Amino acid sequence: MAKVRIKLKSISIDALNDICKKIKEIADKAGTPISGPIPLPNKKLKITTRKSPCGDGTATFDNYEMRIHSRVIDLPADDRALHAIMRLYIPRNVTIKIEMKE
Repeated sequence: MAKVRIKLKSISIDALNDICKKIKEIADKAGTPISGPIPLPNKKLKITTRKSPCGDGTATFDNYEMRIHSRVIDLPADDRALHAIMRLYIPRNVTIKIEMKE
C-alpha cells in the first residue's frame, strides 16, 4: 500500500507543534494509523557581526542564531485524510512538503 510522508519545517516550534497536532487529529478522525510526528535534528544558523557600525573601535561582537525545527509524519494514502490535510490552514512560517512513497 502506498504511503504519504509529510515533512514540516519552521523556526517557530509552537506553530510547528500546533500543525502536527491538527494533522494527528485529522488522521484519528479518519481512522488512519499514523507514524509520528518524528522530530529531526535542529539546524542552527549562526551569524557573528561587529557591534560598531563603522568597523573601527574595540573588537566587540554580537552573535545571532536561528534554529530550524523539523518534523516527519508518515501515514497511509487515504483520500479522506489527505483532502482534509490539504485544506488545512498552514501559517506562513511553516513549510510543508507532501510526498508519496511506495
